[in-house]
Amino acid sequence: MSHQEESIQDFLSDASNNLFGVIDRDKVHGLNLSVPEGAKAVIKPWDERENLEKYCETGVDDELILHVPFSRNVRIRSILLKTARGEAQPRRLRVYANHPTGLDFTEAESTRPQQDIALLEGEGGVVEYPVKAATFANVIALTLFLTNTPGGEINRIYFVGFKGDARDVQKDVSEHLDIRAANAADAPIDRLAEKAAGSQNLIR
Repeated sequence: MSHQEESIQDFLSDASNNLFGVIDRDKVHGLNLSVPEGAKAVIKPWDERENLEKYCETGVDDELILHVPFSRNVRIRSILLKTARGEAQPRRLRVYANHPTGLDFTEAESTRPQQDIALLEGEGGVVEYPVKAATFANVIALTLFLTNTPGGEINRIYFVGFKGDARDVQKDVSEHLDIRAANAADAPIDRLAEKAAGSQNLIR
């Protein structure tokens, strides 16, 4: 392994930005899976990412939906995927944010995704796909719609992970209060300015 590859692996395995711990795994579910429990099977800790015994795959065609809720609001910076190669490898990922109960296939097709990603072909390891930081700055759930396999029949996923950071609830509340306090402090000044302007109009 080259120094560059080692650096990449070090970054990917950095526990400080791995969101595995704030995924509400019990509520993870999927659509069109050959085994319904397969949705939870691909939400693995980083050290199990190469485990090929646990995976999810489609039951009918190559369209697969995974819904991943979080136990607290998070900021998503990237999505990590390990897919099958060859005929069962998806080539398109559509990402939808903040649909608490997920989307079905009809809804996914008619709803504009927050991001539409072309997946790399021929990759056998975990691939990191950066997302738009501003778009995914305050997320409570993600729905992943994976499609377009070469074979058109089976879609198989081995690992799904996320990089980012969990939002500090206390900090968010404090920021909100600070904004409200600032607005409240400005309000009397605004009213005085309006009153002064009104008085000037009367004098004229």
